[in-house]
Amino acid sequence: MFTTKSIIISLLLFLFMAKVDATNNSVKPDPIDVKVDSLLKLMTLQEKIGQLNQYTSQWEMTGPAPAAEDMQNQLEQIKTGMVGSMLNVTGAEATREAQKLAVENSRLGIPLVFGYDVIHGYRTLFPIPLAEAASWEPALAKKSASIAAKEASAAGIHWTFAPMVDISRDARWGRVMEGAGEDPYLGSLFAAARVKGFQGDDLSSTSTVAACAKHFAAYGFIEAGRDYNTVDISDNTLHNTVLPPFKAAADAGAASFMNAFNVIGGIPATMNTYLLRDILKGEWGYDGMVVSDWNSVGEIVNHGVAPNKKEAAKLAIIGGCDMDMEGRCYVDHLEELVAEGTIDEALINDAAGRVLKMKFELGLFDDPYQYSNVEREKEVILSAENLAVARDAARKSIVLLKNEGEVLPLAKNGLSIAVMGELAEDKDSPIGSWRASAIPNSAVSLIEGIKANKEQKNDIQFTQGVRLIDGEKSFVKELNFNITDRSGFEEAKVLAQKSDVVVMALGENCFQTGEGRSQTDIRLKGLQMEFFNEIYAVNPNIVVVLMNGRPVVLGEIAEKAKAILEVWHLGLESGNAIADVLFGDFAPSGKLPVSFPVVTGQAPIYYNHLSTGRPDNGEGNVFWSHYTDAPKVPLYPFGYGLTYTNFEYSDISLDKDQISFDELVKVTVQVKNTGKREGTEVVQLYIHDLFASVARPVKELKAFKKVTIPVGESKEVTFSLTPQDLAFYNIDKKWTAEPGDFKVFVGTNSRDVKESQFKLVD
Repeated sequence: MFTTKSIIISLLLFLFMAKVDATNNSVKPDPIDVKVDSLLKLMTLQEKIGQLNQYTSQWEMTGPAPAAEDMQNQLEQIKTGMVGSMLNVTGAEATREAQKLAVENSRLGIPLVFGYDVIHGYRTLFPIPLAEAASWEPALAKKSASIAAKEASAAGIHWTFAPMVDISRDARWGRVMEGAGEDPYLGSLFAAARVKGFQGDDLSSTSTVAACAKHFAAYGFIEAGRDYNTVDISDNTLHNTVLPPFKAAADAGAASFMNAFNVIGGIPATMNTYLLRDILKGEWGYDGMVVSDWNSVGEIVNHGVAPNKKEAAKLAIIGGCDMDMEGRCYVDHLEELVAEGTIDEALINDAAGRVLKMKFELGLFDDPYQYSNVEREKEVILSAENLAVARDAARKSIVLLKNEGEVLPLAKNGLSIAVMGELAEDKDSPIGSWRASAIPNSAVSLIEGIKANKEQKNDIQFTQGVRLIDGEKSFVKELNFNITDRSGFEEAKVLAQKSDVVVMALGENCFQTGEGRSQTDIRLKGLQMEFFNEIYAVNPNIVVVLMNGRPVVLGEIAEKAKAILEVWHLGLESGNAIADVLFGDFAPSGKLPVSFPVVTGQAPIYYNHLSTGRPDNGEGNVFWSHYTDAPKVPLYPFGYGLTYTNFEYSDISLDKDQISFDELVKVTVQVKNTGKREGTEVVQLYIHDLFASVARPVKELKAFKKVTIPVGESKEVTFSLTPQDLAFYNIDKKWTAEPGDFKVFVGTNSRDVKESQFKLVD
């Protein structure tokens, strides 16, 4: 339904565009840019500022606003065009009613854009992003993001605050679960895939949503892994490690970026002109919009860089932040700042124009209500097709860390299997943190998945054994871990003694990771380690199913368990997917996107580190880079993952040992399946620049291929390396390759590789 007001606005925009066409016959500007410029000419300064103001919903939009003053104020601002966006308004009915408030009451009828944290699914929840990165299959992430967009858009959502593309090397940081891990190359591929999945080929399609690359920039490098903390990194780290996934997201067409909470070198990211004006909107030519994180404009005051919110608003708009999320700084102070001559109205025009551009691209001016379709909402959400993709994604995200004596896969009959651990019956934790509109306790639990496996005829028995959490489990409150109740130990030991194998679910409740969930100690919480050792004493044939949102320290489990499956938090189909792998219906093919430390004190730990001046114990004394109480290498390195067969790599073959800047080198290996089952392997290629203008990482991932190889057969895997693959941000602050010698490595993970060498010449 269109209002008379919207028809008038459309006619005015048409007249403006016609005038532009008549006077500029030789120039064909972008039609949306012309519409934006035309609409800006119709708007008052107040209305432009309103477009930069985002609020979260204060009441259920399907009913009248309560009498409370703040809710009435919000209602009036929406109706007078002083709100450009709302977040946390969900559902086709609610978004339609909220949209009516703006479109049918404000002077120009400019529609709202509705944003929501759709991180790894809307109602159909997929594996958490860190888990999905373990698939090493960006196309899978694109597919799951596309389904998330279909569901979210059917519920009236236009804009997701995802993907999070922060590179993180520190498992103490709870938000590591939202990203793709520690590597900028892998992170870049997943960043682009998720943007394309959310946005599709046409942002105006009602089955797509606008993406938002966050957190710009370096939020994954916060000191001590503590949320909202300080960042102080070099220009080298910023450009070579932090920025590549953001650049990939921008190149993929991400409609928006989100500022980070942190400072970088003392300057809050939300007002950082170097990041926002010089790099993003300048060097990269980015024409999308930038939104603050929740009140990150107001938090400029807390950082000690602005004395009040008025000054914070000035610094943020000058810095390049276009929209103020829940800070109320822009709406309260920008008009006054323009009137004083403190800031130029051109800054407001640019920011408002970017917001309006996204709304035009979304098709909201054509039909403000086109996303709010109750019938489509019923058809699309939680469809059988969506759940099938969720199960496939979950299976491909599982990483086999250990399989001593080939205890896995489990036989499908003739076994007595004891399943233990609170997490084994937990139907909520598999959903993961940042769960959008997921229905609580709606996941398939591990025990349900095992029992539902149609082919297995084993004797399956369950006992909780140990409780992980006491009391409420909540996204917004701290968790209390059980450290006293061992009442289930004895029953579990009796069951273990009479069972052939124990499948023990250990790890983290889903609300141990996510925003505000930083930890100083990433060992297993509560009584889990004690419980494991008690069961091990009576039956050492234990398969550990590890559910977690970050790398964890496994301690004795790594040595004692017969098998370890890293299953993360896999989404709604978790239990079915894990059972598929346990019984061999699907062979694990995942690889770690993050390193697993031996002890927490190694954090941050990552494979692509720089060498030191004393990298090894060459002189046989203590004066080299190491720890005296633990190894300096991870327990499981980046790229690590086993399967139910074995692979043998040939030596590397290069088609030339020297290339110029207009050539490429082909790198070939033969990979043979020497085991007893067909298997899928992720063949990984790394390089090392031996001598450069700045120190370069000991290894850098530059390519990989996922191949399936039948028993006894070999597959030739060839990569092409170009000089562009060798480029980096160098001492002259240029992104370029430098002539010199390069090592090339190919192997099954970042540690176990074959090696060769070539030269790049002028």
